[in-house]
Amino acid sequence: MGELAKKLNNPTASLISVPLQNNFDFGGGPNDDGFQYKLNVQPVIPFQLNDDWKILSRTIIPFIYQENRIGTSSQSGLGDASLTLWLSPEKEKPGSLVWGLGPVFLLPTATDDLLGTEKWGAGPSAILVRQSHGWTCGVLASHTWSFAGEGARQDVNSTFLQPFLAYQTKTHTTFGMNLESSYDWEGKQWTVPVNLQITQLVKIGKMPVSFQVGGRYYVDKPSGGPDWGLRFTVTLVFPK
Repeated sequence: MGELAKKLNNPTASLISVPLQNNFDFGGGPNDDGFQYKLNVQPVIPFQLNDDWKILSRTIIPFIYQENRIGTSSQSGLGDASLTLWLSPEKEKPGSLVWGLGPVFLLPTATDDLLGTEKWGAGPSAILVRQSHGWTCGVLASHTWSFAGEGARQDVNSTFLQPFLAYQTKTHTTFGMNLESSYDWEGKQWTVPVNLQITQLVKIGKMPVSFQVGGRYYVDKPSGGPDWGLRFTVTLVFPK
């Protein structure tokens, strides 16, 4: 279980997992009383190419419900999905720096115009991770440009930067923090939520399941953005 918990903290590990990430954001909107619930279904699947290399596939499919965020109306439905593919070394030396490089794709899957960009996008993505003595640190970075879609909508030109730090105890409990920051080059605006979370790995029957709870505070945001939020994640794990 300890080695499995360590792999869960490493986004480049050869491990099939399906996080069900529930996000609750409060504040924002014209009267600063907005609310948004977002369920991100995020399957991560590794594909071994040979003894030396693998491709990691991470898809994010969001379901959104929000009210008083855009005017005083409410919206619900799918948001835009994203797909990231990283080429990464299959073998990892203990304590070494592990990397992944590849493309990220933006897919206009939103079922409501107000929940998505109506744009197709793509760009580069990279991840660096190091694990040693219970600690995991690293950074995930990507940039997305839109290249097709509804001409009347604003172009997508966005940088995503996520530094992360976590510590795993001997009881398979992990304390972590990250910054899921993004910069909109069209609007010239940062969005910077600081996330603090606690994760516990358990077994339900024979299946390992990870439970995570946490909160976040937005240290920077666009006008009408949320003030703070909560997160509850259940991760289904399928070890080899």
